[in-house]
Amino acid sequence: MKAAVLTVSDSCAAGSRVDESGPAIVKRLTDAGWAIEEATIVPDEQAEIAGILEQWSMERHVNAIITTGGTGFSSRDVTPEATLSVVDRRAPGISEAIRLYGLNKGVPTACLSRAEAGLRGNTLIVNLPGSLKAVQDGMDVLIPLLPHALEMIAGKGH
Repeated sequence: MKAAVLTVSDSCAAGSRVDESGPAIVKRLTDAGWAIEEATIVPDEQAEIAGILEQWSMERHVNAIITTGGTGFSSRDVTPEATLSVVDRRAPGISEAIRLYGLNKGVPTACLSRAEAGLRGNTLIVNLPGSLKAVQDGMDVLIPLLPHALEMIAGKGH
């Protein structure tokens, strides 16, 4: 299984803040046996985010792209819009499950994430918030779901 990780953050892209969330996703995926094809940081620019999601899904042929950051209420938070602009089909249950997991853990702000998930071709794209804790919770939900999701994408049924 091949994945790519995209951190979306103006401050991390500018070098004024250290990215903790992207490396945390990479570690969780590699610990689960995934190969990481790409991991990079971009600013909160919708066209740039969408371009990378398109490139990685169509040229790198990764099974999953996990993004972190840009899912909040700030006018600069455009990761969900970038994701929706490139996916063929939405997968709202994934984002709903991640938000519900946080709420059930007593994190009332989990419902403020506007994160999306969907398919572009045979690539599953999932947005996670930018905080390290939210990424850890999101990966707790995703790690057990990803193998079955990829089987379904590959046409191996339910």
